[in-house]
Formats: sequence, structure tokens, C-alpha cells
Amino acid sequence: MPRSPQPQYVPLVEVIRSGFREGVHFGTVVGLRPQGEIGYVRGDAQAPMLPRSSAKPFQAAAALRAGARLEPAHTAIAAGSHSGEPRHVKTVVGMLTEAGLDTDALRCPADWPLDRSERDRLLRAGGTPTPLLMNCSGKHAAMLAACVAGGWSTDDYLDPHHPVQGLVRQVIEEMCDEPVAHTTVDGCGAPQLAVSLAGLARGLQAMTRAPASSAEAQVLEAMREFPEYVAGEGRVDTLLMRRLPGAVAKMGAEGVLAVAAPTGEVAAVKLSDGDPLFRARTMALLSALEALGADVEPVRDLGTSEVRGAGEPVGRLQPI
Repeated sequence: MPRSPQPQYVPLVEVIRSGFREGVHFGTVVGLRPQGEIGYVRGDAQAPMLPRSSAKPFQAAAALRAGARLEPAHTAIAAGSHSGEPRHVKTVVGMLTEAGLDTDALRCPADWPLDRSERDRLLRAGGTPTPLLMNCSGKHAAMLAACVAGGWSTDDYLDPHHPVQGLVRQVIEEMCDEPVAHTTVDGCGAPQLAVSLAGLARGLQAMTRAPASSAEAQVLEAMREFPEYVAGEGRVDTLLMRRLPGAVAKMGAEGVLAVAAPTGEVAAVKLSDGDPLFRARTMALLSALEALGADVEPVRDLGTSEVRGAGEPVGRLQPI
């Protein structure tokens, strides 16, 4: 059995309500200095973990390496977890069309848009969940485009032994500089590969250092150019990249977030409770970047969160 990082998690963020410590978010956070060495760590950053959607930049790079012809916006949404906004849906349809495929080729599950207003609009119109609306459909469309470019089968592109998934594994192990510890199935049905949190941070930093002509550099440049396709309006990934020009940010399910600062520092965090309200991981990560010397002032408000009672602020979250 793979080693679980649970026993190595440490207190990172506490919830204070009216002066009372209501709860604590446990997790692990690691920060790399621009030169690559670990300059900040809380908990065991070497234990295997699942990066979840924070691995999408690696998966998008694999699609480009396979020969997928993706425009910059297509590349950004391939590396993203889109909100299901109309522009996102249009972009994914365009990716499939250019590959000679239709939406029936998608093997991700049907879902509602992450964007609440768009979900409400579809509900009022009598709409239903579809694979196209699922936040990972851009990644799946890129994998399908890679299959077409490589002359590979498309029906089984989610099989861990499929050539496109083998290329994803190669990119992850190369960038993260460690072997994959375990293979699972992600929420979207694609293989999910376990690496350490330090490995995830190393991998993102390696992508920032990749030659300009490389698939890895193209992915990050597309994310910086089109941050609204990496997540969506009002979401942390998009806001971080808009307010810190040159930064790259990618969130993952179950409390994961990885960010590369414009000045070369990289931090990654994993919260053991999954951070379901999306309010603690950004605080822990920005604390790590600031400790490394990165300028986080333009996004400091994203690392704060009020605790409310009767509609009024009665407390706060704060780093431990």
C-alpha cells in the first residue's frame, strides 16, 4: 500500500469565531527559492499526495508534446478547470472540431458548470449536466487532439496504458524529478498520478525554466495570457495571475494549490480536510511565498477570510 501523508500533516490555519478557536486546517506546505532549494516547509513535503487538477499543466504539456495543434486559449483551458462559462464551452467545442471530433468523444462525466450564475441559467432553461460542461472537458479535448495527432485510438484514451497517458506520466516524472508513487482514477476519469508535494513544486518550477520553444513553456505562457480560461471570473487561480503578472497558479481538488511567483519562488499546499470552502489553502500558500521573499501585496486580500455570524464579521481565519 502507498504511504499515506496523513500522520505528517501539521496545523496551518485556524478558524477564530468571536475569540474562540473553532477549528484548525491541517496540511502540508512547501516553498522553493528561485534557485530551486527548499526554503520553507511545514509538514512532510516528501510524502506521496495526489495533485489532482494542479497536475493539468503537465497533462497539457504532454498533449503538446504529442503534436496536438492547440491555440494559446486552447492550451490554457487544457491546463485549466474551467467554470463552464459560454466562452469556455465554445473553446472546448472548437478544440474538438479542429481535431475532427464531436462532443461524443469526451469520456469525462456529465456535470453542471462550476459558475453558479451559469448553472442557475441552465436550470431555469431546463438544461441538464453534460460532459462538455464538466470543468475538465478542456483537458479531455486536448488529450483527444493529442490522440488524433499521434494516430492513437480515442475510445480508450483514459486507459493508464494508452500512449497519451504514458506521455503524461513521462512529463510528470521528468518535471517533478521523481517516480510516480501510485496511479488512481481522478474525478474526471483520467489517471491521477501521485507525487510528493515537493515534487509538485519542483515540477511547476521546472516548467518555468523550460526553453521558450518547449511544450512546457508554451503551456505556462498560455496560462499567463489567458488566465480566465484556467479557472473563471472571480476564482482564485485567475485572480492570482491577473494581479501578479507573470505568475502561474493552478488549484486542485481536496485542498491543493500550486503557484509560481513572477520572481521565481514556487509554493504548493495540500490541506488534509480538502478545504471545501476554498478559504484556507490560499492563505497558507501566500504565507509560504511571503516567507520566501516574494511580493504578495497585490493579492494579500485573497489570503484573508472573515468568519461571519448573523451576516456580520465575528472572526477570521489566520495562519498558525
